[in-house]
Order: sequence, then structure tokens, then C-alpha cells
Amino acid sequence: MRLALDTNAYRLMMDAEARAVRLVKLAERILIPVPVLAELRFGFLNGTRGRENEATLIRFLDQPRVEVLRCDEDTTVRYAELKLQLKRQGTPIPINDVWIAALVLQHGATLFTRDTDFERIPQLPRI
Repeated sequence: MRLALDTNAYRLMMDAEARAVRLVKLAERILIPVPVLAELRFGFLNGTRGRENEATLIRFLDQPRVEVLRCDEDTTVRYAELKLQLKRQGTPIPINDVWIAALVLQHGATLFTRDTDFERIPQLPRI
């Protein structure tokens, strides 16, 4: 499975939550959408253990099974389609979550998240 981590899933994994660790260990590829990196790094800067957390993140990203999902033109098309879908449904979600969903769908992954906002996108595979 290609497993994309949401910000809260990364934190669960770093906190050694058993289910999160198991899912990450079983994944063929671990994908980190670039908006997740931005959210994590904001948290690091806003916290008291920023340097330590950044060093841990860099070690994690350097693993062979880990890949950062970056936005490209195809991502913008998926973003626009999702944003319109959510508008028509009357169920907007935070902008970063739309970008995360667009990247996960674009790359054929499953999103690991505890964020219920993603339930508003039924075509998004998630755990």
C-alpha cells in the first residue's frame, strides 16, 4: 500500500502509537504531501523542541521508502475539482486539506488521518 500521512498521523507515528507504527511498517511507500511538511514545520517553529523535531523529520524523510508529494499542474486540476465538489456539497474544508486530498488522489495513495474533514471527500481512500 502507498500510505500518505496527514499531519496528525505523522504525530501519532512519532508518538509511537501502536496502530500508526504498524501501518507505517506495513506500507510499501510512505508519502508526505508538501502541505503536511508545511504544517509540521510551522508546529516545530511554534513549539519548544523545534530543532529536535526538525532533525527527526529530516531523518524520516531520508528513508528510502519515504517520498514527498509535490504539487504540479495536474495537482491544480484535482484541487480545483475537489474545491468545486466541496462548494457544491456545501461542505468546505481547510485549504491545506484540499491540497493534501488532491495530492493523495493524484498519486493513487491511501490517506492515514484522524481528521474528519476528509470524510467529505468520499472518493478519497483513507484509513
